[in-house]
Amino acid sequence: MKNYLLSMYQPEGPAPGPEVMDGIMAEVGRLRGELREAGSWVFGDGLHDQATATVLRASGNEVVMTDGPFAEGKEHIGGIVVIRAADLDVALEWGRRYALATTLPVEVRPFAREDDG
Repeated sequence: MKNYLLSMYQPEGPAPGPEVMDGIMAEVGRLRGELREAGSWVFGDGLHDQATATVLRASGNEVVMTDGPFAEGKEHIGGIVVIRAADLDVALEWGRRYALATTLPVEVRPFAREDDG
């Protein structure tokens, strides 16, 4: 089994109101339950607004700290899920389901090393 990162890309601006978010979060909760039942859930959560980000950048022997995201863009990572899946096809299927549930673009990436257990 390999671990995969599912990153949800959120557009810039305010989140939708409760009339939209309540249904999305209910579907995300169902997906988390299915991942747990399948033994594939590792970790996941939403992130605070991109304005809360702090970037640390090495510059010689010093580290320069700046507020805000690393890159300017119209989308930013709004949440992540780490899953355990037998292969990329299985991970992509979970990613597809998250894209449908959240209505957000979802990037699926394998971790560099195999899961130890």
